[in-house]
Amino acid sequence: MKIEKLIELSHRMTPGEEEFELGIETMNVEEVHKTTVRRSGIWYIIQRITMSSHVGTHIEFPYHHLESGKSAAEYPLERLVGDAVLFNFTHKKKDEVITLEEIKNCGVDVKKGDIAIIYTGMQDLWKTPLAHDRPVLSVEATRYLVIDKGIHAIGTDATGLEVRGTDFQPVHQLLFDNDVAMIESMTNLDKLSGKRFSIIILPLMIEGMDACPVRIVASEN
Repeated sequence: MKIEKLIELSHRMTPGEEEFELGIETMNVEEVHKTTVRRSGIWYIIQRITMSSHVGTHIEFPYHHLESGKSAAEYPLERLVGDAVLFNFTHKKKDEVITLEEIKNCGVDVKKGDIAIIYTGMQDLWKTPLAHDRPVLSVEATRYLVIDKGIHAIGTDATGLEVRGTDFQPVHQLLFDNDVAMIESMTNLDKLSGKRFSIIILPLMIEGMDACPVRIVASEN
C-alpha cells in the first residue's frame, strides 16, 4: 500500500493537563523486579496509566448510552476504516444549529459506508475557556446521515454535537441506536485539502469500555 500523505487528526495529550483524567506513574524498582529482571545500567521502566475513557480525542461506542450496545472490544473495525467526507461548518457559532437543509446543500456527496466528519473550527479553542462553545447538529440532519445515507461513524473537532449540559442527548441516542460510533475533539481538519479522503481510526480493544482515546490518521493522494 502506497501512502502519499498522512495527516494526524488526534490531539497530543499531556498527563495532568487534560480536562478528563490522565495520569502516568512509573512503578518502583521493587515492583518491576517482581515480573522481570534486567542487568544494572540498562534503562528499563514499566508504567501505570490512569485515565478517563473520554480524555483527549476519543471515540464513543453504543455502550456509552445503551446497556446492550457494543463496547470498544466488540465494535467492528470495518466501520472505522475507509472513506470519509468533510463538512465545513466553521461559520457556525455556539449552540447554532446545523440543519438538515445545510447538510444536504453544502456540496458534500455522502455515500453509504462513509465516515462523516463535521468541521466546526473548535479545534482552535481546544483547552481554552471556550472549548465547549460549539454549534449543534440537528436530529433531522443526524437521521439523514445515519438512516438515509448509511454512514458508518461520525466525528467532529468539537467536544460534542449537542447543547452541553442537557439531561438528554437525542443525537447521541440516534447514533448509538443505529450502531454508529462518534468521535469527539479531533484536530487538524484544516489540513485536509478536499472533501473526501481515507481515514483510519484505531481504538484499544478493551472489553467493557464505553469510549476510548484514539489515534486517527487521514490519508490523501
